[in-house]
Amino acid sequence: MSEVETLRKELSTARKEIQNLRKQVTNLTYVHQKDIQNIKTLIENYRCESCKNIDNIKPDISETPTDNENLFKPIGLIKTVFAAGKRAVPRQPSINRLLGRIEISQNVFNNPEHSLDGLSSFSHLWIIYHFHRNESHCKAKVAPPRLGGSRVGVFSTRSPHRPCPIGLSLVEIDKVDDRFVYFYGTDMVDGTPVLDIKPYIPAYDCPAAFNATNLERSIEHRNESTTSSDREEPDGEENFGVATNQLPAASSSSVKVPNWIDKPSTLTVIFTDRSSDQLSQLEMNKNDIKQILSQDPRSIYLRTKHGSQLFTFQISNVMVSCQFDDENATVTVVQILKAEQFDAEICKDDE
Repeated sequence: MSEVETLRKELSTARKEIQNLRKQVTNLTYVHQKDIQNIKTLIENYRCESCKNIDNIKPDISETPTDNENLFKPIGLIKTVFAAGKRAVPRQPSINRLLGRIEISQNVFNNPEHSLDGLSSFSHLWIIYHFHRNESHCKAKVAPPRLGGSRVGVFSTRSPHRPCPIGLSLVEIDKVDDRFVYFYGTDMVDGTPVLDIKPYIPAYDCPAAFNATNLERSIEHRNESTTSSDREEPDGEENFGVATNQLPAASSSSVKVPNWIDKPSTLTVIFTDRSSDQLSQLEMNKNDIKQILSQDPRSIYLRTKHGSQLFTFQISNVMVSCQFDDENATVTVVQILKAEQFDAEICKDDE
């Protein structure tokens, strides 16, 4: 066999190998793209345990429309000053005047501002949201701060650690602007997903108003000489124009709460000269810090195990350090720094 023929055979073999390699590359490319798609699907469908619990709360399919997948999809997010985490977030909206903001997502409506039309006519608003930062395992019994370590059933408290991590807050509307709702009474962390918002209506939501309304209807019913078929049924709109403070007070037996709920927990907030100077330099509202600290934001664990240690929390871009005195029911603010300045001092101490 001549050298030319040998080279031709080797060239032919090489071409076949190249063709086989091309087929393998094509197959590998297909497998690679399929793996990428599977990973994307897994990421998009990933649910933490809390989200899985929410996804599982679906009515009987036979009695509901086929688009149940849209249930519990957030309608927007809440913007607050508590971007660093849950520490020092007020436990209830009614004990503070911190400003928050709801942003309705443009993925929900083509014109999200249309969904808020008329809301500015109300003074207060219910916000239903997801406790998306709660990673701890929920328990049947919890220890509310006011009980000093004693435990009660989770459903007799407003603990955020619940089987279905859904929050409910009644807040005061500041203003409605485009697709944003500004409100007073922040008790959520920054970035909290909103599931729904509903206007507060005293005639429906306030026990005192409810009792007064039904009492009035009962009297009208007894005094009405005509039969029920001759009169029009009430439509629930009769009391919309009645101010809450004009409604008769509910009887003492109509509204009740456990004694530990009524226990006063207000602490006296003291500012050192240093912290007062820092506060002035930062041009920050002193009342915002007072509202947070006066209600003792510490957990039972921190209060009992580390009560004498400095308590530090972040509000907006500021770090506040304070010292609690449980015997005298006081808390002293010792330092107020910008977050980046605070971090720099921590690094300097570590060195």
